[in-house]
Amino acid sequence: MNRTTGIRLGRTGVVGMLVGLLLLSGACGGDDSGAASDPGAMDAGHDMEGMQEPDSGGDMAGMDMDGTIRLSPEDLQTFGITFGSAEVRPLTRTVRAVGVVEFDETRVAYVAPKFGGWAEALHADFTGQAVRAGEPLLDVYAPELVTAQEELLLAARMVDDVGDSELEQVGTGAGDLFASARRRLEYWDISSAQIDGLLETGEVRKSLTLLAPATGIVMEKRVSEGQAFQPGTTLYVIAGLSEVWVTAEVFESDVAWVREGMRADVEVAALPDRTFEGRVEYVYPTLEDRTRSMRARVVLPNQGGVLKPGMYATVGMAAELGGMLTVPASAVLHTGERAVVFVDMGGGELMPHELRVGARGGDLVQVLSGVEPGARVVTSAQFLLDSESNLAEVMRAMMAQMGS
Repeated sequence: MNRTTGIRLGRTGVVGMLVGLLLLSGACGGDDSGAASDPGAMDAGHDMEGMQEPDSGGDMAGMDMDGTIRLSPEDLQTFGITFGSAEVRPLTRTVRAVGVVEFDETRVAYVAPKFGGWAEALHADFTGQAVRAGEPLLDVYAPELVTAQEELLLAARMVDDVGDSELEQVGTGAGDLFASARRRLEYWDISSAQIDGLLETGEVRKSLTLLAPATGIVMEKRVSEGQAFQPGTTLYVIAGLSEVWVTAEVFESDVAWVREGMRADVEVAALPDRTFEGRVEYVYPTLEDRTRSMRARVVLPNQGGVLKPGMYATVGMAAELGGMLTVPASAVLHTGERAVVFVDMGGGELMPHELRVGARGGDLVQVLSGVEPGARVVTSAQFLLDSESNLAEVMRAMMAQMGS
């Protein structure tokens, strides 16, 4: 038999040989009466006597019975077969997840006065208004504030009246009273500038102004002009947007790869031409029962406020796995429950090796067992080679059955 390539055999020679073997098997397996009445069957039976049982490890037109494919250099070029290598390389696995842009909870401030009173005038009068730390929010009237102002001014006059000629003990008492009155107003979030203004004018004001405690956006306004409020009532919620959180939902199968401190690249549909770089700040310790996912919090700087809370985001988190034995992902052929690569054994022989694979990162796949470092593996035309290899195994099984 002339040598042909494994590819040509798969399309012509192997099929014809299998058909012939099936016919021979049918002829030999028939009963005596059928064989006697059919001259063709008698000839086939006569020819079978002259056939020798094939060697399971022998060469058969470009294929060994163990599934090895033999190709000439011309065949490799004709069918575009390329090679890669099994090497120890640094592997980076990218975990993809979806997420939502949210406020940074550490940058949310609540304006809840420590006294009861009435809202006289609103300076921040709608939700969504941008405010800066120290800017006026609202003027309030409160009887406690009026009393505290009167006590402050009285203590200030006492300090001035005592003078240096009086007893030191009296001067010390007047100073303590003044400091106490000033401290009370400061504890009620009245600014030092407003207190100094009271001391300069010496006049009690009916209403005082509450200032914004932080820079951000008014997310909630729960007060209207003229409205009364009790101590501790939240009047405003202000959220800073200089940094935002992206809460990513990580699939359960990827949980092992997500760590605090790892780099994260975030993309949002509203800004398709931009990628935002951040870090995984916190990984939540539990999984959601309903979605079977774990949350990871990514912190992003938000220059210009372009990231809006509520936006959907796609998050890619890069896990550096270190150096490990890998092969190109294009070299691995997944056939049901098996993963196979074809290894160049030299001399044009390509032998299938079954692998145990681990993590995948980019264009590389971790190899747990199956090939050694330095092995040369096929990275294209694996499906064609696998079909040839499977045909060789089928032929071997048929030959063994006929021999028995």
